[in-house]
Amino acid sequence: MSEKPKLHYFNGRGKMESIRWLLAAAGVEFEEEMIETREQFEALFQDGNLPFKQVPVVEMDGMKLVQTKAILQYIAAKYNLYGKDIVERVLIDMYVEGTTEFMEVIMSQPFLQNVEPGMQIDVLVQKAKMCYLPVYEKVLRDHGQDFLVGNQFSWADIQLLEAILMIEEKSANVLSNFPLLQDFKERISEIPTIKAFLLPGSKRKPQPDEKYVQTVNAVLQMYYKVAFNFRIN
Repeated sequence: MSEKPKLHYFNGRGKMESIRWLLAAAGVEFEEEMIETREQFEALFQDGNLPFKQVPVVEMDGMKLVQTKAILQYIAAKYNLYGKDIVERVLIDMYVEGTTEFMEVIMSQPFLQNVEPGMQIDVLVQKAKMCYLPVYEKVLRDHGQDFLVGNQFSWADIQLLEAILMIEEKSANVLSNFPLLQDFKERISEIPTIKAFLLPGSKRKPQPDEKYVQTVNAVLQMYYKVAFNFRIN
């Protein structure tokens, strides 16, 4: 029996959260080793586990995987969540890139809200309503299917749900003008593996708090001159 994947990251969401979501949706149990000190980060680097001086790191199938997109693509392909052909894969990549782009803005908000005017919550909510949510509402309307690609549950659906729940934490009624996304959210949330991941006590992480922000800054500041610059990817 193969060992469970081991995830090396901070005790919070960040870039690792989409990996947790994807593994959980695939029904894969995993272990986590939390990075809490600069010394732990240095040890990973000195052991050769951080070739780009970045986390997350995922130990899986005898490999030590880095770079979030590569990790996610591997997991999606391994567990048949990456479409049936090259056309479906490129659509999945397109939709995932869109949600990733927006989720990165939300992830950076706790680190930059005091220095970047564009990181205020009302600005983020407006951007979601104007630039991102309409795209996915149109996709669902145009093809009239339950899922984003090929009428089959995929990585794109998982990440869209993650993005929806992230922005709903900032504005509970953000989907009020998007009925198809409301239905999508309810439908995907009822998939058994997803439903289990949404229950209290799962390995899903809460919204970042001040302790998480301080830990990330303390661990990474020796390598980077700014508090947060998207290098934890």
